Amino acid sequence: MSETTVPVTRTAASPVIAESSTPRGRRARIALRTLQVVLALFYVIASALPKLIAHPSAAEGFDKMGWGSAGMYTIGVLELAGGIALLIPVLQSLAALALSGLMVGAFIVQLTYFDGENAATPLILIIPLALIAWARRGHNADLLRLVRRRA
Repeated sequence: MSETTVPVTRTAASPVIAESSTPRGRRARIALRTLQVVLALFYVIASALPKLIAHPSAAEGFDKMGWGSAGMYTIGVLELAGGIALLIPVLQSLAALALSGLMVGAFIVQLTYFDGENAATPLILIIPLALIAWARRGHNADLLRLVRRRA
């Protein structure tokens, strides 16, 4: 190593790229926020809404599983809450983790009840959810402080 180069090490206080004030960090923040909005819209409109209005396509699947309307409404409410929470800064990391768990369940259901039909969809959705959970993990400390203050 020459005398003019200095090794760069990350410390715990150095910001992650999604929080950086550099142009690259700003683009990363915008891209991540856009991804959150797109996923939130997907979960609220395309996934939760058909379940909450008991659309025949949603009801048919839940009837086939034997879960009926109670299961359909429960999953719909969880997806609606997760989609909305993806847009709330203090909840976004936790929401991404919770929706990832829901997608693991959806993957298992697709394999067991529907012979693997559309089983890749929940797995594909886990990838951006994991990215959001990791990139927004700093908000978990804020949420914990808020909960402790309220308790």
